[in-house]
Amino acid sequence: MVDELVLLLHALLVRHRALSIENSQLMEQLRLLVCERASLLRQVRPPSCPVPFPETFNGESARLPEFIVQTTSYMLVNENRFCNDAMKVAFLISLLTGEAEEWVVPYIEMDSPILGDYRAFVDEMKQCFGWDDDEEDEDDEEDDY
Repeated sequence: MVDELVLLLHALLVRHRALSIENSQLMEQLRLLVCERASLLRQVRPPSCPVPFPETFNGESARLPEFIVQTTSYMLVNENRFCNDAMKVAFLISLLTGEAEEWVVPYIEMDSPILGDYRAFVDEMKQCFGWDDDEEDEDDEEDDY
């Protein structure tokens, strides 16, 4: 009886490992497809779009607010193309260059969950590249006095 349970447990562990490997491969394929789609979307600009295609972002802190406004506006008017957080994050990543592109590489290499969470990704960008929402809130409070 114990031997049968040990064999069954071993078989389950082997199957679990195989499914984990297959899942990792499928996630990698999905990530590549999302990035490829974002790249293709960047190349296709519909003539009727009232919002210009966003400029790239190289990590310059002073440009981060402008970059976020441009990308958010573009995604809002093209919401059918950005149907989930992963697509939105992939779109932002496709526009990163220089220091900003170097910053995102570790997240991609470790397949970070942040790549599927648009708000968390933008918050991480703000933290890294120097956009502090608290400072803005303090400025607003000072204006109230």
